[in-house]
Amino acid sequence: MGLRFKYNLVLLLACLLGLAGAAGISYTIVQRFAIEEIKHSINIVHANANAVRFHTVKSVTPLLSEDNDILFLPETVASFAAQSVFAHMQKDFPEYSYKEAALNPTNPADLANPLEASMIQDFRADASLTEISTVVENENGSFLTMAYPITITQEGCLRCHSTPEAAPPAMVDLYGSVNGFGWELGETVGAQIISAPMSLVEQRTWETGVVLIAGLSTVFLFVFALTNLMLGRIVLKPVRQMSTLAEKVSMGDFSVPEYQKPGKDEISSLTSSFNRMRRSLEQAMRMIDD
Repeated sequence: MGLRFKYNLVLLLACLLGLAGAAGISYTIVQRFAIEEIKHSINIVHANANAVRFHTVKSVTPLLSEDNDILFLPETVASFAAQSVFAHMQKDFPEYSYKEAALNPTNPADLANPLEASMIQDFRADASLTEISTVVENENGSFLTMAYPITITQEGCLRCHSTPEAAPPAMVDLYGSVNGFGWELGETVGAQIISAPMSLVEQRTWETGVVLIAGLSTVFLFVFALTNLMLGRIVLKPVRQMSTLAEKVSMGDFSVPEYQKPGKDEISSLTSSFNRMRRSLEQAMRMIDD
């Protein structure tokens, strides 16, 4: 087993251990960044939904509200507008889902499930709570879910949700007089629920991890090649030459020239010591012959 093989074996084992350690540490770090990236995307969806809600309340509803007594138009409802716009956006971003869940919604399709109801209750219990982030497991897989409170901050909303008598007759005819009433100003009545599959996190974690490991492997190959080149030029080549000279000298051939390696490193010092030993051996052999 040569010196180069031993060196490369130790270097390979060290690099493999380093890569394994880096992969283990980086996985946790990269996964955290991937989760933050998905959360950032969810926040963009949330901001877009709020922009649609604001535009609907400020611009669309005032223009169409007069017709609600005759024909109720769901397009005047901020929740309906936000979810409709997201439905179109979802064609390009099918991984994400958006729902405006309520404890007592006008539209039964917006009724909160047990988990969503629990989040809404948390918002109702703590007015300073602005968002909830959790990982939800269900039959469809694992999802990163974020919730944002829907709080009644404008009295105009109570026109449709205070009492059936105050609501537009066309809306009551469409949805009935049982659900979606009794809301109060300042009350948190629901939550915007936005979800993305955790598979996105895993995918981005592995993609980033592969790039990182590939980069480290490239560096390792460069170090491997460079150190092997330096090992051959600085150590192995001088040692082989001295080994050849030592074999000839040991056979009594003193005609071979001395090997000189410039420098002040250990190999240069070894060549100087070898040459002194060679001269001493040559003198000793001459004294014996005389």
